[in-house]
Amino acid sequence: MPKVKANNIELEYDTFGDSTSEPLLLINGLGSQLIRWPEEFCEMFVKKGFYLVRFDNRDVGLSTKFEHLGIPNSKEAKNYAIDDMADDAVGLLDALGIEKAHICGISMGAAITQTIGYRHPDSVLSLTLIAGTTGNPDLPSGKSKMLRLLLTPAPTDREANIEFWAKFRRNLNGTGFPYDENKERELSARCYDRKFYPQGKARQLWATLAQGNRKPKLSSISVPTVVIHGRDDPLFPYAAGKDIADSIPGSEFVLIDGMGHSFPPETWPTIVNAIRKNADKSKTIVISKH
Repeated sequence: MPKVKANNIELEYDTFGDSTSEPLLLINGLGSQLIRWPEEFCEMFVKKGFYLVRFDNRDVGLSTKFEHLGIPNSKEAKNYAIDDMADDAVGLLDALGIEKAHICGISMGAAITQTIGYRHPDSVLSLTLIAGTTGNPDLPSGKSKMLRLLLTPAPTDREANIEFWAKFRRNLNGTGFPYDENKERELSARCYDRKFYPQGKARQLWATLAQGNRKPKLSSISVPTVVIHGRDDPLFPYAAGKDIADSIPGSEFVLIDGMGHSFPPETWPTIVNAIRKNADKSKTIVISKH
């Protein structure tokens, strides 16, 4: 996979489809590498007319690490911000010669995507926000079991690490769709072997916590937006997704029964079609910078 220099760091990325098609950037969640966007899922977007880009956020996978920052122990400790991660994503688009893109983020990636929406409006054609939240402190909390698991450091031993993530993602899956534990173990093994780096997840978490409430800034977003959320999300109850949709003028809210903080294969057609429908609302012509 290639790397580019973006926002003064290196980002690992790859692409699917024809570069002359409509660009769609996928932004992943906390500690998640680009390979957690399944290739089969990515290819579905190509069939819908997109040129898809997925990448490793800073501090994860094969992108630049921020070891010199150590592990923050408070919101005020020296660390990077979600704003920086939003600038990374836009820097990647710039490096690829993409002036404007459809942008989709999940979980922490949804926070980054919201930030791009109000921080870099000229770089956005449309937004998709999956399993996200505004950071509004008045929203209901996720299940305490999930919050504890989120804050529990994963084991460093390879086999124990794989089992940890299989259990963690089983708890995220929701009640409406089967959970393929063998497939998750296989993917967790690929992630471990590609780059085991838990320190980055810790810094990303602190960056997310430090950003706080994005809700007051979301009303400035004017591009077509779809918010997709699982009714069974144990980490961000679906009221969090509804809060995003209520905060962005004209946005659409898609609630998927039985889906948790995940996107099982059975939900892919619904998600892909919702993104295509939302993207079609954008009539902006994409002009390459090159």
